[in-house]
Amino acid sequence: MPTIEQQIENLQRVLDVSLRLAATTDLDLLLHTIVETSCQALRCDRATIFLYDATEDELYSRVATGMAAIRFAATRGIAGAAAQSRQVVNVADAYEDPRFNAEIDRQTGYRTRSLLTFPLISHEGGLMGVLQAVNKLEGAFDANDEELARALSAQAGVALHRQHLLNETAKKQQLQRDLRIARDIQQAFLPKENPAAPGYEIAGWNRPADDTGGDCYDFIPLSSGKIALVLADATGHGIGPALVIAEFRALVRAMLSVTNDLPGIVSRVNKLLSADMMDGRFVTTFFGILDPVAHRVDYCSCGQGPILFVRRGAGEWRPATEPPLGVDHGLPPQPAAMFSFEPGDALVLLTDGFYEAMNSRGDLFGEERVLATFSSAEREPLTTVIERLQAAVAEHNASNQTDDLTAVLVRRRP
Repeated sequence: MPTIEQQIENLQRVLDVSLRLAATTDLDLLLHTIVETSCQALRCDRATIFLYDATEDELYSRVATGMAAIRFAATRGIAGAAAQSRQVVNVADAYEDPRFNAEIDRQTGYRTRSLLTFPLISHEGGLMGVLQAVNKLEGAFDANDEELARALSAQAGVALHRQHLLNETAKKQQLQRDLRIARDIQQAFLPKENPAAPGYEIAGWNRPADDTGGDCYDFIPLSSGKIALVLADATGHGIGPALVIAEFRALVRAMLSVTNDLPGIVSRVNKLLSADMMDGRFVTTFFGILDPVAHRVDYCSCGQGPILFVRRGAGEWRPATEPPLGVDHGLPPQPAAMFSFEPGDALVLLTDGFYEAMNSRGDLFGEERVLATFSSAEREPLTTVIERLQAAVAEHNASNQTDDLTAVLVRRRP
């Protein structure tokens, strides 16, 4: 049992250690400080910190005086014993303990005599790592050293936990900054304004479920006076689908710069996407060309459906014309389909975030609600119609948007 004088001296040492640990927020500097102060306080030749990797259930050295970095299971060796028991392990003669691994001594030429190993525990009781003090300078580690090690363990464990939280916060903030940049870039890809076509009203809208999304729409004016209409949805939402949809958009625009052949463009884009897509990933898309003179839209719909065409208040629902892109690179081109517009006719293109919005009872928003909402506002500007659709979906699922929402509407003026 430590004497009163030893306890006072230990208290002073722990206080000094606490002040030094509180003075740094750099992990490497913190670890070096723990090693250095432990060597001084315990009067030992060297020390090693083994941090705990909870995911792999392993201990690994980040700081070791006179040693190369190593990694091993958290159940192995003397360090593993301290980690498992959460107790100080005092070994007077390392070579007499079967848990000791002498291989490191053989590699380095160093001779380990005594070991004092103790766990580093956070204030929440979590294992942060293990510190191993090696070779007491005078004699062997005693009860006073064990008591001091317990105090150092608490201080170092809390300091490491604090640093872990700071690092996690910094990573989260960096991720949020990166997501904001990605969102700004993706939003910049969307059309800045709705296109003008004689005798037609056209409107588009997008709202991702996350910072970035897997949906997009595009309006691309062609030299012939026609307008290409694109609505696309990559599986999922977030960063991954956002990258896929960026590639898709770039491919479509590149193809349109050399040809207006819809089946040919779809076939080429499908082959290129199929070569890059991971298993289970694909893109559904409506790809059409509006001819405001001939009053028609020629289109290919690759897995994108249903398609709503409204004439005099009645809705015509059409399915997709071919499979999604990126699934089978060998699909042969399919002939384009066509909508012919009379005055007042409207084409309504919505991604599945509208149709599949679900309320607390498990009811989907569905086709009937889409048509009813559109019909109730069909004399309003298309931008207002989209607002009504979005508001109806938000009310249906209590504003809990779980999927990206994208809309493209085209109407021939009465």
